[in-house]
Amino acid sequence: MEQFSFIACMPDKPGALHRAAEIITRYEGNINRIQYDRRIDRNTVFFEVTAAPKAYQKILEELERIGYLQTSLQPVAFLKFNVYLPNCPGALFDFLNHTTSSGANITFLDFDDRGQHPERLVVSLNIEDASLIDALLNQLKSKYRLEIVEYDTTGEKLDDTVFYLRLAQKLRSYVGNAEDAFLMKFLHDINHIAQELSNLRKDPVEVFENILKVGETLSRTSGEGFYADVQRVRVKDGIELFCFQLPCGGNVYLFDTPDERVMIDTGYGIYQPDVVNMLQHYGLGDLSLLKRIYVTHADADHCGAAGYFSAPSYLNEETLKITRETSRAYGSSNQGCILEEVYTKMINLFSRFTPPSNVILFPEISAQAEEAEKRGAFPLIARFRIGSLEFEALQGLGGHMHGEIFYLCPEEGLVFPQDAVINFRSLSKERTEYNVLADYLMTSVNVDSTLAREERNALMSLILELDNRLLKKGKKCLICCGHGSVSILEDGKLVEHPGSERYLARKIPQEKSMCRK
Repeated sequence: MEQFSFIACMPDKPGALHRAAEIITRYEGNINRIQYDRRIDRNTVFFEVTAAPKAYQKILEELERIGYLQTSLQPVAFLKFNVYLPNCPGALFDFLNHTTSSGANITFLDFDDRGQHPERLVVSLNIEDASLIDALLNQLKSKYRLEIVEYDTTGEKLDDTVFYLRLAQKLRSYVGNAEDAFLMKFLHDINHIAQELSNLRKDPVEVFENILKVGETLSRTSGEGFYADVQRVRVKDGIELFCFQLPCGGNVYLFDTPDERVMIDTGYGIYQPDVVNMLQHYGLGDLSLLKRIYVTHADADHCGAAGYFSAPSYLNEETLKITRETSRAYGSSNQGCILEEVYTKMINLFSRFTPPSNVILFPEISAQAEEAEKRGAFPLIARFRIGSLEFEALQGLGGHMHGEIFYLCPEEGLVFPQDAVINFRSLSKERTEYNVLADYLMTSVNVDSTLAREERNALMSLILELDNRLLKKGKKCLICCGHGSVSILEDGKLVEHPGSERYLARKIPQEKSMCRK
């Protein structure tokens, strides 16, 4: 027995669902999940079924034979027009013969012989086969006076009787030229998010709107819409640290040293060409000098562009596993959460997730190992140098994500706590609005909220300890957060480190930026 999923498109009439269930039962299929919400789409039902493969094929054949199986997501055209009918018995009946024969679905009719236009009938149609529209219009024009009001094939004008077709057409613009089978599977997955969140009393239409906002925001802020807030910090002679706050998602950090460049986290894959142009603008465009990438964790906004770079990525084995898995909650106490699984598929798809392929793994150390050297609460798993700076790789507790790593330079007080410590007040309004979408769709961005609190407290204690040591040198810890600005700790609060500028892609001519050394 195997589990399968399909989408049914059924007539809105009594007994239709019962008829589909009878077919599934007849072939000994077991319904594992069903979702239907007339408020969203009165014809579409999502099924997950366990059955023998041959029996499942029979189920599909039976459903297709009676017209219940959704086999494609072809664009549906919307047509609105005025037609002037003669004022005589049977006029509307004759007109409807034409629309019915074209396979059109009437969504709106308006006629009143006592109104201002006693001969005008206003008609709105949805037509699945757009090639039939010209034939229909030619038929009507030969018999009636006709005025076209609206004609749309993008899905924008369709009404909610075909909600999922509208949704699919919008999704196409964010996922590329996807085949119908892939898009239907993706639609099935995000419907599962809506079902789960509906059970938590969230509006399903709002759920779908927020899913589309994720894709729309990433698309709108890439290419000509790309921008970044940039901080530059002279760490010591010959070494400069750049912090690039991308439009959405995690920060990219880059160390520029006399001999090499080293990156910590890469941002979303969709931004990679924009990041390369930005590096060229700042004189960092020679990617042959990018020798290493250090990954903090497996979220798409932190390592989703690593596979585009030839430089090796350093990470631990658990992070590598998560980049190969279908859920960001892998390895955590929340591993079976469907919201985490589907969100991972969605964000990886929208953001063009391209995880590291050239990988160097850190040694594995058990967090419980008594012999493990620790920095505060965190096992030290590796040491490495960036220029003359000595760094430590610390194994996290797994609050935000299993397999996470923090990076620390004790001598200069550089701390990279990824998403465990964020200066939320430094986030722009648009970045905050985008970050809220993930919280909404998963209910929390942390795979273990209890551990996440412990982790943040332990990191803040470590930062305070380092601040006290650095005080003798007149320095403070620079907290290089996973999102938001590089910050320092003042009276227990994160305060933005001064010096930030805005990079705008549309103000940098591409041919000029490509030539910068």
